[in-house]
Amino acid sequence: MPSPLLPVSPAARERARGLLEFIDASPSPWHVVASAVAMLERAGYRPLDETASWRLAPGDRCYVIRDGSTLAAFRIGQASPVEAGVRLIGAHTDSPGLRVKPRAGEARGDWLRLGVEIYGGPILATFTDRDLGLAGRVALRAPTAPLGVDSRLVRFDGPLLRIPNLAIHLNRKVNEDGLKLDRQAALPPILGAVEEGLPAAEHLTRLLAAQLAVEPADILGFDLNVYDTQPGAFFGPQQEFIADSQLDNLGSSHAALAALLDTDADPPPATSLCLLFDHEEVGSTSAKGADGSFLDDVLERIALGGGLDRADYRRMLARSVLVSADMAHAFHPGHAGAYDDQHRVHLNGGPVIKTNASQRYTTDGLSAGVFQLACERAGVPWQAYVQRTDMACGSTIGPLAASRLGLRSVDVGNPMWAMHSARESAGAADHDAMCRALMEFFRA
Repeated sequence: MPSPLLPVSPAARERARGLLEFIDASPSPWHVVASAVAMLERAGYRPLDETASWRLAPGDRCYVIRDGSTLAAFRIGQASPVEAGVRLIGAHTDSPGLRVKPRAGEARGDWLRLGVEIYGGPILATFTDRDLGLAGRVALRAPTAPLGVDSRLVRFDGPLLRIPNLAIHLNRKVNEDGLKLDRQAALPPILGAVEEGLPAAEHLTRLLAAQLAVEPADILGFDLNVYDTQPGAFFGPQQEFIADSQLDNLGSSHAALAALLDTDADPPPATSLCLLFDHEEVGSTSAKGADGSFLDDVLERIALGGGLDRADYRRMLARSVLVSADMAHAFHPGHAGAYDDQHRVHLNGGPVIKTNASQRYTTDGLSAGVFQLACERAGVPWQAYVQRTDMACGSTIGPLAASRLGLRSVDVGNPMWAMHSARESAGAADHDAMCRALMEFFRA
């Protein structure tokens, strides 16, 4: 174990509290972007539209959104990007969980349930017996909007749904065999009693219409998350840990935004770019995922909007560096055999540099050195993580983004327990340490 572990200073505690508030305000990828926009606009960042022409000058602070749940925020540096390159930090807005099917209502006996699909790789058992809500966006008729469709965010703040466990008397081996949920039959959460005479599929439409104060007929569709309504919290004898949903990967998203905004008072010469992608948990292959065109489009338009030509753009990329920020697996004392003994990382031990020889993570010796130097300048420790050789490794946006554009890249993240659980946990001091390290990366 690293010694000493980071203390939870008042500044670190305040930073962790800000993270929990960010998460609790952001129960879907669309809410994540809305929360990010609120932070950016308070700091004076202005919106750009992909359909408009961009004219950019040194010092400009801007953001652009694709389809509501992917965002790029950037500050144009005083130095030419041809000579200084761009410093990029990438994270993602989505988290594993349950997504509501288009015709969601189904009657089973006297009870109404909502059909759901599994999004990404959640630990399904952790969603049972929890106070669940719904959040996302709703598509509405809007004759004056492009294509005649507009969208609005929706959120049911209080507990609305539940996936109750089967009593142990009826499932005697649950503790020996583990909880196994039939994904089609047992997973749909219960909404309430069936209302006689109302088709099952219309219950949710009416709920959404009432929540948004619109007519049911105006609702054309929706994209809805099932989410845990329990707010984030500190825990431990010295309140040295935090627990919340979506720490993976809103911890990294919030840290990237904080690093960008915290360098505004003394902007570094290089252009700084923060990218928050949707769809990482399902492979990133979409119009707004890291394997889509958004990263390429934003970088090229920054170059062209600043008067560079195509050759200058490629030179800019050759000088640029990406930090792919996603969370990391902290050592779990109850499952010591799951880790490489030489690469255990610990809560409150500082940011983690993640390496994989098969390029599931993009880190190499040089890019690791770039981040190590950032940690040194920030005065925070760093840790090294490698997966056990006999276990498959996860991946991040790093390999996709780096391979598309030929960027030097390093994969980093903060250590956490219970990744992909409905309730994850992490060290209360680590978030501030990551923010400070990312700030120094932007300043390099």
